[in-house]
Amino acid sequence: MKIRVFTAILVCKIIRGLAKLAGRGSSLPGKYALKICPDILSQLKLPELSLAVTGSNGKTSTVEMIAHILRSNGLKVAYNKEGSNQIEGVVTFLISDSTMGGKVKSDVVLLEADERYSRHIFKYFHPKYFVINNLYRDQMTRNGHPEFIKSVIGQAVYDDMTLILNADDPLVASFGKGREGTIYFGADNLPSDTKTHEGIYDDGKYCPVCKSPMEYEYYHYNHIGKFKCTSCGFERHAADHSLTSTQEKDGKASITIDGKYEIPVFFTGIYHCYNILAAFTAAVTSGIAPEKAAESLGGYILKSGRISDFTLGKLDGRLLLSKHENSVSYDRSIDVVANDKRKKSVMIIVDAISRKYYTSDSSWLWDINFEKLCGSDVEKIILAGQYCDDLAVRFELAGADPDKTVYFTTVQEAADYCAHNLDSFLYVITCFSDKEKILSIVTRRELS
Repeated sequence: MKIRVFTAILVCKIIRGLAKLAGRGSSLPGKYALKICPDILSQLKLPELSLAVTGSNGKTSTVEMIAHILRSNGLKVAYNKEGSNQIEGVVTFLISDSTMGGKVKSDVVLLEADERYSRHIFKYFHPKYFVINNLYRDQMTRNGHPEFIKSVIGQAVYDDMTLILNADDPLVASFGKGREGTIYFGADNLPSDTKTHEGIYDDGKYCPVCKSPMEYEYYHYNHIGKFKCTSCGFERHAADHSLTSTQEKDGKASITIDGKYEIPVFFTGIYHCYNILAAFTAAVTSGIAPEKAAESLGGYILKSGRISDFTLGKLDGRLLLSKHENSVSYDRSIDVVANDKRKKSVMIIVDAISRKYYTSDSSWLWDINFEKLCGSDVEKIILAGQYCDDLAVRFELAGADPDKTVYFTTVQEAADYCAHNLDSFLYVITCFSDKEKILSIVTRRELS
């Protein structure tokens, strides 16, 4: 064994141990390992079964659910559960699960791969299965347009991989065109679907293959739906595994996959359903019996905290995490609020746009369909954080009733207002970067 490989593994393990004691993140150990041995990923001995997940939304949730299914069925899984999904984080979690000789001890390697950096990771090893969830306008200051990200992910796709693709996203589904062995997942026509596009922008308007106009039979949301190119014939591929229905009755919720696997869930938001479907498809493709995969997913509560129930004073509420700089994510949370028929209010928090880099660009607020929220029967709209003025302008032009809209520069002030002035169910919509600012004030409850 080369001395530099041994040294890289040793240094990574030591720094990882010290970092965990200090409560620090998981990128630094991998960074030092790469300095010592830049090709350390190609030197590790991986198990036969390996999977990777990328896309704009839902990577962390999908990976967590895949890991849960595999572990529930007796497999030992190594994955980057801390969400560090660039090459340094991948090196850290793989070495942490390796022997000093560089052999990964788990039965399965599962990784969340950043959509910009998967091409760098996969230079050194190729996962057996590569799941691509979706492509949206996300972190525009970093990622630009989703068609650019599509071209970047294309550099991470190799012939020896089996792709697992979202059939309903034309940008994602186009990776499978002319490629044998591709696995597709998608949703059947659902009661919540629309015949017309309802988003502020339309990234499914033109074919990703030939750039001609596209037609949709129906939309699940944004550019996700049943599509067909008017020129080259590129169209939504038949799904190997399908979301066939969602049900909510007597306070209980469930979804059905492939018309026969009913899975109890705590939340039937469409983007959450797609994450469940992607995890189910990946697990079944990996060899787990579909009934076992469904059983494992039944009632599973995500540890990543994308959805949290809470109490604030006498108010009950629900936190919906929606990625800043990602209007599609916000639109899905707005759909949840707008479709809830109970008496409710909503708080929007934008206090720190990014955890990873500095930006004060709030232009993405104009891509969010706040008009739908303003047109629904919301009792009060509370805008909070240092960007509350940007939100206030956006909501004014969205047609919000000024008598129903208040704004505060701090989350604490907004929470105090809600606790003392509201008597309705409270939704809070914000990002990972801001979630603890509200969770530190409220009392969390078990999801129901």
